[in-house]
Amino acid sequence: MSEGLLSLIAILPIVAVFFFLVILRWPAKVAMPIAFVVTVIISLFVWDVPGSQVAAAATNGLVTALEVAIIVFGALLLLNTLKESGAVHTIRNGFTQISPDRRIQVVIICWLFGTFLEGAAGWGAPATIIGPLLIAVGFPAMAAVMVALMLQSAPVSFGAIGTPILVGVGSGLEGNEIVTNFISNSTYSDYNAFITDVGAQVAIFHGIIGTFIPLFMVAMLTFFFGKNRSFKEGLAIWKFAIFGGLAFTVPSVLVANLLGPEFPALLGGLIGLAIVIPAARKGWFMPKHHWDFPEKKHWEPEWLSNMKLSLDRAPSGRMTSLRAWMPYVLVALILIVIKIDWLPFQDWIARTEIAVSSLFGTDIEISSVILDIPGMTLIAVSIICIWLHQLSFKQYWSAVKTSFKTVSGAIIALLFSVPLVQIFINTDVNLLGLESMPLTMANWLANFTGDLYPLFAPIVGALGAFVAGSNTVSNMMFSLFQFGVADELMMSPLIIVALQAVGGAAGNLICVHNVVAASASAGISGKEGTFIRRMMIPLTYYLVFAGGLGMIAIHGSGIGTAILSAVALFIIAMIIIGQKKKQELDGLHYNKVNTFHQ
Repeated sequence: MSEGLLSLIAILPIVAVFFFLVILRWPAKVAMPIAFVVTVIISLFVWDVPGSQVAAAATNGLVTALEVAIIVFGALLLLNTLKESGAVHTIRNGFTQISPDRRIQVVIICWLFGTFLEGAAGWGAPATIIGPLLIAVGFPAMAAVMVALMLQSAPVSFGAIGTPILVGVGSGLEGNEIVTNFISNSTYSDYNAFITDVGAQVAIFHGIIGTFIPLFMVAMLTFFFGKNRSFKEGLAIWKFAIFGGLAFTVPSVLVANLLGPEFPALLGGLIGLAIVIPAARKGWFMPKHHWDFPEKKHWEPEWLSNMKLSLDRAPSGRMTSLRAWMPYVLVALILIVIKIDWLPFQDWIARTEIAVSSLFGTDIEISSVILDIPGMTLIAVSIICIWLHQLSFKQYWSAVKTSFKTVSGAIIALLFSVPLVQIFINTDVNLLGLESMPLTMANWLANFTGDLYPLFAPIVGALGAFVAGSNTVSNMMFSLFQFGVADELMMSPLIIVALQAVGGAAGNLICVHNVVAASASAGISGKEGTFIRRMMIPLTYYLVFAGGLGMIAIHGSGIGTAILSAVALFIIAMIIIGQKKKQELDGLHYNKVNTFHQ
């Protein structure tokens, strides 16, 4: 069978997921079981993968799916606990005091606090936390999930304490002969220095591209959920949106280049919050005209959550902002502390590992460190809230029941989507001596594109994240392949591998289990295809921009310059449109104020 035909067959699992979810708009709980069957059939009868390998990969996927479910449940439980205590009421009022403008709240809560959580937890946990939190402050559930998914782009390459770079790229390249030869013939002192340099280059790419993601967030928010359905109303705060973008990207680039890949997302988000919140309180770059959603009675039914969240429930006692926010502060601190090597916590946590080697006689292993799952931290902090917020057992049990009811809707989709991914990845063990399905597709793409490959390197990374649900796994799958292509085409391996990591981060925008988990945590089901279609907008921007930067980095001026010029003109046009809309809204605001005084 020819390589081209094999590549077409290898992409069928991805096509099936896209077709059922995005085109037919089926809910994930229906689409993913069918796509799972398609993947199993291709694995068994085309790739000739042994049944034991398929069963082991699927079982490994089931374990991962349960870990994701724990994260979703933990995020829901913490939010519902805060609802019962009245902390949600205090948090909502606190953000309203900074600004009642929903666009400003998106930049602060979703972009900056979300990137901080990504640096602390990873695993797709930020979207599952941010989505419910935005609902708590008055967002429609669909709007909350949409913008929460968009934060999972620029900070994802550094994830939880640099895992996608250190573990994903690091383990994907380590020990291979062509990598060893390259480093020995280069100026790098050792292998770790090269990996650190990859992280620094990734941060630079993200720093350029990611700065404008908050602008996409607010434009899409006002277009899809505004009374006037106008993206211009979002672009009207272009100064604040770009300011918020820079407040994260500049510190993250500096941290990556000065300290390494462990803390760009974590410190970038934290520094960004420290810059933007005081600036917002002082009115810097703030709009005169405040934007809000239509009245709730005019919300479309599909915007609503299944969660029963009483936004106006006031706390029974005195609930300061610090006390209300303390659970989320504890979550971030605990997730950071347990990652620090010189503290004893990692040894204690490692003892909770459940591992099964040689599953069904294969090389696949199941390993789950129970206390290392971010969801366990969320659950633990929710229990602490019983004391911290003076909750009764009845109130806490109510939060538990509500959370179980909501998360149950996502279980079916997760139990099929993650095993599908594991089968897809592990098709390298077969009786025909074929490469795995992902590598088969990637090899064909490299041969087809030639000198234009930098345009496609981010796409490979994004496809890996889409099917694997993880930037780390995408980097593990494709980093060596990307390095090999760079070596074969005599391009810089540093740039091509960095483009892989950038594309892998962008792919998190549309990866199925992230969408399912974020939707479930917000009490939405059956709309996964809608979210994936909308995420194609920022994904396209990210991949085109990254490809253009890659072409310039590899070839200098030429096609890359043309692409970046087009992207720059697009961004400038957005800013000009936003400025005109701002002037129009400011004029309306002035007229209203002047009429009132007269």
